[in-house]
Amino acid sequence: MPIKDELLKILCCPVSKETVRMMTKKELEQVNSHITDSSCILIEFRSVGGEIIDQKLEEGLITIDEKIIYQVRNNIPHMIPEQGIYVPIDFQFTQLEAT
Repeated sequence: MPIKDELLKILCCPVSKETVRMMTKKELEQVNSHITDSSCILIEFRSVGGEIIDQKLEEGLITIDEKIIYQVRNNIPHMIPEQGIYVPIDFQFTQLEAT
């Protein structure tokens, strides 16, 4: 069960107060693929607290500026500042082409 729209409307980054949105399936796949690919050592996903992220994300909320991801586990958003995940500067989300 996804996060209800009413809750999503009031959630924001606890640090920057930036609006957040649910990550798309494609974005999650890209992030998870990168996290589990051991050849991607130059671009690491790290928490704000400095820990390397090495486990796949179930779901995620991402700030509108696409700089911070907050994990959603069991439909519960984890909006703890230190657990936010920096999106590496060199990481680019691949957009799907419109058909």
